[in-house]
Amino acid sequence: MNCIIIDDDAAARLVIKQLCIGTQFNVKEEFSSAIEGIKFLNETEVDLIFLDIHMPSFNGFDFLNTIKNPPKVVLTTSDKNFALKAFEFESVIDYLTKPIQKERFNLLVKKIEKQENGQNGILENAVSSETKDYIFVNVDKRLVKINVPEILIIEAKGDYINIKTTGKNFIVHSTLKKIEDKLPSDIFLKIHRSYIINIHKIIDIEDNTVLIEKHVIPISRSHKPTLIKKLNLL
Repeated sequence: MNCIIIDDDAAARLVIKQLCIGTQFNVKEEFSSAIEGIKFLNETEVDLIFLDIHMPSFNGFDFLNTIKNPPKVVLTTSDKNFALKAFEFESVIDYLTKPIQKERFNLLVKKIEKQENGQNGILENAVSSETKDYIFVNVDKRLVKINVPEILIIEAKGDYINIKTTGKNFIVHSTLKKIEDKLPSDIFLKIHRSYIINIHKIIDIEDNTVLIEKHVIPISRSHKPTLIKKLNLL
């Protein structure tokens, strides 16, 4: 799981980097300001952000209000008073108070391991390697069958995904990575850190967006070359 650290305190960044050693967290970069982090995320996708709240001029909440479709976020702060506000943001999955203790950090590790190892809303082996015609998803404690060719878009929403078909949305506790592994790669493509699309449903492409039915979906620059290769161009 690729992650970045955004914290104006170099010592705090070092503590998090050391705690990440030996876990599933691969620290790609660290930044002393939220603005630097936003610039990086405009070019590169990550799975998780360790984000300090108290930073000069542009704080952690400013960051969350600015960035569109952020990955999972773990807030880090010496102030316990912002916990309720923190969880108003869908992307925030945990709140660590400084100094961060190893035992508390290990709880975060276990929480994310559970999310990544199948404790979500997509039924394992629901799509056979031969047919790949359908998946079953867990919606409100019911297993709902979705025909794969009818899927238009899958959008990440914090700890959930929104599977959009014509006329219906299915909100499922899962990750894009989990469902991406279950879908046929010749039909479905991740074009943004928050979106997977059915390329057979594309109506048109303009600049860095695609149109599917009435949905305008952003394409990240890093994914656009792969999309162009998959299209049946004249």
